[in-house]
Amino acid sequence: QVQLVESGGGLVQAGASLRLSCAASGRTFSSYAMGWFRQAPGKEREFVATIKWSGGNTYYADSVQGRFTISRDNGKNTVYLQMTSLKPEDTAVYYCAASQRWLGLRDSEYEYWGQGTQVTVSS
Repeated sequence: QVQLVESGGGLVQAGASLRLSCAASGRTFSSYAMGWFRQAPGKEREFVATIKWSGGNTYYADSVQGRFTISRDNGKNTVYLQMTSLKPEDTAVYYCAASQRWLGLRDSEYEYWGQGTQVTVSS
């Protein structure tokens, strides 16, 4: 069982940076691949980024490639999403999720989810 709690969301202007954190409970955190997803109003939840259990492999959605960086600290049971050059279209509720398989791009491939944190980017 893994419980996930996101934090770090907020209201920023276009071009700003923001770092999201996701704290996980449970001693098996390092055995899970972690992902970030987002859901904008009226839209389906979409994949943003994922990182392998060791942190050595990452994968990003085209829309955030080069602007967002996912990382993890297994000693702190925490995964991060550093977001730079934010755009109004990045506005969404951001969720972290845990999966026992690598390179899950669909939310059905993740077993555990956090409650989400709101990111709003004004123009």
